[in-house]
Parts: sequence; C-alpha cells; structure tokens
Amino acid sequence: MTLVFGEVASIYDDVRPGYPDEVRQAIIAYAGKPPRAIVELGAGTGKATELLLRLGAPLTAVEPDPRMADLLRGKFPQATVEETTFEQWVPAEPPDLIACATAWHWMDAETRNHRAFDRLAPGGALAIFYHRYNVLDPAQSDAIDELLTRIDPDVPDKDEHWVLDDVTAAGIWSDVREWRFHAHPVFGKERYLALMQTFSPFRRHSAELRKRTLDGLGALLDDFGGEITLELRTTLVLGRKPGAPD
Repeated sequence: MTLVFGEVASIYDDVRPGYPDEVRQAIIAYAGKPPRAIVELGAGTGKATELLLRLGAPLTAVEPDPRMADLLRGKFPQATVEETTFEQWVPAEPPDLIACATAWHWMDAETRNHRAFDRLAPGGALAIFYHRYNVLDPAQSDAIDELLTRIDPDVPDKDEHWVLDDVTAAGIWSDVREWRFHAHPVFGKERYLALMQTFSPFRRHSAELRKRTLDGLGALLDDFGGEITLELRTTLVLGRKPGAPD
C-alpha cells in the first residue's frame, strides 16, 4: 500500500492541503532552537517538506515510491531525496530532528519508535504530524459517512490521539506533547472528488467500487450546492531522545 499513492502523485500534490506554519513554530519552541539536520520520513510529494525546509537546516527526504520521489526532487532540488523505506534507511550522520507527516502508520508498528530513537542524535526530537479530514456541517458529514460505510463497512478509523498513544506507549521518549490546529478549507465538487482519490481506503477498492464512491459523492456534493467545507484538524506530536546534544 505504501506505493499506491504514486499512481496519483500529481493529483495528490495538487489537492492535498499542506501544513500550517504553527507546526514549524511549535517544533522550534519545543527544541529551543532550529535543528542542524532534518530527516523526513515518507515525504511523498513534499506537502510537509516545504514547511520543514523553512526551519533552515539541511533536509534528507526518505520516500520509497519512485514516482513520488521524482516529483519531490523536481519541487525541492535543495533537499536530498533517498528512494528507500524507513526500515532500510541508514543515516550518514544522526539528525537532531526526524519528522513524519501523515505517514507514521505506514512504518512498521513494532519497530518504528525504536528505529527513529536509534537514528536520532542525543537530545534530538521526533515530530509526527497529520491531518484528519472532517466535514464541518454535521448533516453533510452524516450523509457522507453513511454512503462510504454502505460501500465499504470495513474502512478503518484510527482514534485521533493514536500517535500520542503510540509514542507514549513506546516508553523511550521523554517530554511527549501533543498540539492541535484547525482550519476550514472549502472544496468544490471536482476538487473534493480528486481529494477522495488520494486516500488509501479508496485506492485499495476495485474499479467498480471506486466508481460507485465517486458517483455517490458527486451526487451528494450536487445536493450540497457544489462545494463542501472541511474541518481540517492537524495534530502534532513531539517527543525527545534523552541526552545532551552534541
């Protein structure tokens, strides 16, 4: 599944929202100073890379899908792109910030925390941030949920605090904290249907189920007046590797 997003890399890059600058500000405030070196895991097409580069440090982007990696190189030539998985990646030097945006769930659950911990410099920070896409209007939200559940009753839905729970349960990070940020972007019908095509539950469907999903959502968006307002919740979780920085 980690490679299916490359099938829609350009759509992903066009319609997926980026991350608010408050994420960057919170990382600096937490660390006490800008990082000296950054590694981004599962960088995709660079939705978070742009924000992380504004921290002003050399950045290495780890991305396993060659189609996403090619797009990433074209957009951010100043970044070093390593076309590999987190599990296979070995840093030349330990970074003092490892970041992961909406990709932590693709890392091996049994090893991801310890792997990041081992690759960080002493005193370094882990920053995981991700969006949750909700619909602002409750009636519209219920209608969309009913449609999607009818098409696929087995779509997983993680608890909003699952990353905080995961990082805390690892028992190795100190000073674990969680922040929340909210935005309300308006999506027209075609843009919302394109956004739906970038989500993994949609991508794993058969062609027939994909068509049913898009047709059903398109009809609902027509009923909603051709657009929808999202409640975009961005969560940031930070943890620190004990030890004095070099």
